[in-house]
Amino acid sequence: MNPNPNIQSQLSALPDKPGVYQYFNAKDEIIYVGKAKNLKKRVSSYFNRVHEYPKVNVLVKNIHHLKYIVVDTEADALLLESNLIKQYRPRYNAMLKDDKSYPSICITREEFPRVFKIRNTANFSKQQLFGPYSTEKSVILLLNLIYEMYPLRTCKLPLTEENIKKGKFKVCLKYHIHKCSGVCDGKESMESYQNNIEQIRKIIQGDANEISKMLFREMQKLSAEYKFEEAHRVKQKYELIEQFKAKSVVANTIMENTDVFGYIDDENEAYVTILRVSKGAIIQGFTIEYKKRLDESREDLLAFAILELRERLQSNSQEIIVPFALEYPIERLKIIVPKFGDRKKLLDLAMQNVRQFKLDKLKQAEKLNPDQRAISILKEIQEKLQLPKIPLVIEAFDNSNISGTDAVSACVVFKKGKPVKSEYRKYNIKTVAGADDYASMREVVFRRYSRAIAENSPLPDLIITDGGKGQMEAVRQVVEDELGLKIPIAGLAKNEKHRTRELLFGFPPREIGLKPTDQLFKLLARIQEEVHRFAINFHRNKRSKKQTASELDSIKGIGEQTKKELLTHFKSLKRIKSAEFSDLEKIIGTRRATVLYNHFHGDLKA
Repeated sequence: MNPNPNIQSQLSALPDKPGVYQYFNAKDEIIYVGKAKNLKKRVSSYFNRVHEYPKVNVLVKNIHHLKYIVVDTEADALLLESNLIKQYRPRYNAMLKDDKSYPSICITREEFPRVFKIRNTANFSKQQLFGPYSTEKSVILLLNLIYEMYPLRTCKLPLTEENIKKGKFKVCLKYHIHKCSGVCDGKESMESYQNNIEQIRKIIQGDANEISKMLFREMQKLSAEYKFEEAHRVKQKYELIEQFKAKSVVANTIMENTDVFGYIDDENEAYVTILRVSKGAIIQGFTIEYKKRLDESREDLLAFAILELRERLQSNSQEIIVPFALEYPIERLKIIVPKFGDRKKLLDLAMQNVRQFKLDKLKQAEKLNPDQRAISILKEIQEKLQLPKIPLVIEAFDNSNISGTDAVSACVVFKKGKPVKSEYRKYNIKTVAGADDYASMREVVFRRYSRAIAENSPLPDLIITDGGKGQMEAVRQVVEDELGLKIPIAGLAKNEKHRTRELLFGFPPREIGLKPTDQLFKLLARIQEEVHRFAINFHRNKRSKKQTASELDSIKGIGEQTKKELLTHFKSLKRIKSAEFSDLEKIIGTRRATVLYNHFHGDLKA
């Protein structure tokens, strides 16, 4: 609940009408813009309860005052919201992640136009632009078809009919290798060239079927007139356009104009793909990504993306296909959630594309920065536990003993989510008698961090205990009460099958909800398994050495050097016991071999 009296007075005056509201902070900066069917109900809902999502509560605390604009319809509210967000880019609104420029196709407004790929459309705002395209591959595929069918000029010469008539230009190498029609030297008329450009426009806009039919008719006409060479050249164009159509056509030609949207999201991002279908062919595909800021619903994000994508791609389709029902208040627009048929196939294709886009983004991010994924998981730990900084260094402890004997402890160190084995440490328990896990934990934690203080060594950002509330309290007593340190402490409790069950944090400890499929859960489970493995191996090795040493120590005439030679060769006490006399003799000589063999097998070698 926001105590600001100014806010309370504004809430009571809000109308029961559709509109757009703007939240401002104390500096009079817009921090959030939203739309509402009913301004009074929607805006009041922010201030009359504590919200499930912490970020919403943070937003509410930062609202100093608000403004609103009443509109006639929900459609007007959606359009106004979109415009205000683009203009002010408020801190708490979901933001379109558009850090890179996407490729487009440019047709210049010259007497003899050029066709090429561009990225920075601002430099070509006066030219005719098509796009943007979400992948370089789709642009290259289209341009390769165009260049193969039409030998266009690529030079930047100031070609005009007047300059050409004056004979200012001569053909270049591209003309001789049949990659240019030689228009600069008058070898193709302006009318013919412009006709080719018009056909190119239609292909880019998705009218490949019309071009194909026109070429087929022209081919038949030339054949009937016995102009076979010209007919063959037209046939080559026809075959190229048919091959292009074969790659593009995915639906029947009944669907004239349709926009198909795929949607997928996670906790932090939302991805939306549009496939534009014209005359039964996909003519364009494009994907955008939104960074979530609050608890935006998938319906709101998809509606916002539909508006953005249709505006970007200048779509006027009267039908859209979406993966789930949503309220989209634009009139004369038919919204379909298909269950079967061609439209369902198109939706499946859009969903496939949006999933692949997300996967590619993740792979690319990991490839460019291997630490990025680990850092994002560590940021999640920071958010979940509300830590003062990202836990780049995590240390975990575990104890191991059998009925209180040979008690040991171990510490593992993870930096940026990865184990640093050179910094692992083993500890023999010195001050604790019997099986007392809490006392053992206190001893080891005190030894580690008192030494770190004495040597002025870096301290971890987070300590994890392999256990529940008791182990956490034991660590806290040492870290806070005895050493006066402020290091966050978490506990990882296990279930009856010895699998990581829950993350505990705070004093008194509270359970932090995690799903077993979360990457954060998997990292914490890995840390727990690693410290457990390290402690168990240390304990096992200690017991093994102790058992081996104690039995060999009891044999009179077998000294330290002999034990070392035997263990180096046979590796274990079991193999020493089962060794033949001749094998022992080769290693330690007849006298000592006799003593050893008789100890294990009786006086057989007197």
